Amino acid sequence: MTKEKEQQPKLRIRIRAYEHKVLDASVKQIMDTAKRYDAKIAGPVPLPKEIKKYTVNRASFIDKNSREQFEMGVHKRLIDILSPTPNVIDALTNLNLPAGVDIEVKMS
Repeated sequence: MTKEKEQQPKLRIRIRAYEHKVLDASVKQIMDTAKRYDAKIAGPVPLPKEIKKYTVNRASFIDKNSREQFEMGVHKRLIDILSPTPNVIDALTNLNLPAGVDIEVKMS
């Protein structure tokens, strides 16, 4: 029997934004910061766009058949940083990202 690989610690970063250009710029900034400290990176992996649709009546009183639909799309990316060092974690903590970008970081 061969010995199984031990689980290496990794950072899983999920990034969400309404605009894909802002999202891609943020991902590039995170990737450059991680590469500066020679961290092993997997990604960015584009995740499916989450679309929320809202339907409202155009008229306020009559005419139920006249409706309008609005949709809001959330773009997502996933980055894994394998075996991160304290320097990488510290650099990512001090990173300034634009408004409208949501980051979720999990350590496993």
